[in-house]
Parts: sequence; structure tokens; C-alpha cells
Amino acid sequence: MKVRVLGCSGAIAKDCRTTSFLVDDSILLDAGTGVGDLTLAEMGKIDHVLLTHSHLDHIAALPLLLDAVSSLRRHPVQVHALAETIEALQSHVFNNVIWPDFSAIPSVASPFLQYQTFVAGEVLSIAGTQIEVLSAHHSVPAVGFAVEGESGWWVYSGDTERNPLFWERVNALPVACLVIETAFSNRERDLARRSLHLSPETLAQELEHIPAGSRFPIYITHTKPSETSLIMDEIRQFDCAPATQDNPHDIRWLRAGQTMQL
Repeated sequence: MKVRVLGCSGAIAKDCRTTSFLVDDSILLDAGTGVGDLTLAEMGKIDHVLLTHSHLDHIAALPLLLDAVSSLRRHPVQVHALAETIEALQSHVFNNVIWPDFSAIPSVASPFLQYQTFVAGEVLSIAGTQIEVLSAHHSVPAVGFAVEGESGWWVYSGDTERNPLFWERVNALPVACLVIETAFSNRERDLARRSLHLSPETLAQELEHIPAGSRFPIYITHTKPSETSLIMDEIRQFDCAPATQDNPHDIRWLRAGQTMQL
């Protein structure tokens, strides 16, 4: 299994693209602005889009992606999400005001877009890939994902604050790699708490849930461009890479354009 990082920033700026991950060629996890770096041919291969939640930085490219490729496809793109996320898309995006309702064109019987509902805890089998829907704790209904690869599970927290249920499940998996958000620096810890995001302070508390002796790369995602350097400096104050006996974690900053082979 190959995971290509299309976008992993908490906002846009030059060379900063919001969250989207391409699994092999046909599965997209979140649809942030990073999708725009794909070629038309690459976009045309995406059969499934799985969304963590309804916030704009995770869905911004979805309407434009569908517009670009739908007339070239024989089958609708399947959009998988929580019922609340699908409702938000229908009410606020694909509502014939902001964007056409692609679930009803060119016809209801043969649309460009079909919705598929999942719930936290569900294990999906999509294009031969096992994907588990993980708990997340955010300001809107949200989830994370765990994707099974040959060498273990690629785990993505989604947008979340402190969440014991997430760790309860993740610690039962053979994790090969963890991608976890840290949106704000410690100086913005109050904003992080109100918006239900992590800061380095709360990230440190969350990583304490990982059992002693567990070793896998931990990639930091969703940093605000103006605070990325500060966030990583604050993380290094409590941990550093590579992992050693005294430092239990291997923490790295995630970058758009990276490819992970599992």
C-alpha cells in the first residue's frame, strides 16, 4: 500500500496545501486543496473519497474534483462519511446555490456522486483495502482512519483534541505509522482547546497513551503555516527524533509530496 501526502497544512499559503491523502491510486482520504496538484488523469482514477469531517479545509477540493472528472467517468464517485458530514455537504455545498447537486446530475438514476454512510468503529473494505473508522473529538462530528498495509496500519487521527477512545483502539493495532494533528502552538493553547485541536502540550499528554516499547514514526500534520516552526520547536522540547531508549518517540513533521510505502 502506498500513501501519497497531497496536503497536510492547517491553512493555505505558498507551498501549503490543506489535508488530503491518496491511498494507492483510487482512494482519497479528505479532499483539501492538495488535490489540485493531481493531474486530470490521476483525479480520474479516484473512485472513493473518505471524509473525516465537514470543515472546509478537508472538503474544499471535492466540488472541483467532481466537476473536473465526472463527465470522463462511467461510474459515480463514492463519497464515504458520517451521516452528519453528508448532511452538511447536501445542505451547504451541493445545494444548487454554492455548487450543483452532483448526486442528482446528470440524473438521479445515474449521478456523478453517490453518498455512503459509515459510523465510528466500522471496518470498510474498499478497493481491496481495509479501512477502520476511528473515533475523533472535534467541534463537529468527526473521525480518523486506520488503513491496513502489508507492514502494519497507517493511522490518521483526523482533527481531534484529547481522545482516550482513539488510543484504546490504536493500541490494539500493529501500527506502522501515526499521522496526528497539532494545529496550534502552546501560546495558542486556549484557542486549540476551544476549537478542539491539539497543541504540543496536549500532544505530549496524548502520546503518553502509547505503551512503552512501541516504536513507529509519528508525523505531525495540520500545523498552521505561521506557527509550524514554533510548533515543531515546542515538540522537540519534550521529544526528539530518532527514537532512543531515553526518547520513546520518533516525531517528524509531515510534508506535502511525501510518499509512505507500507
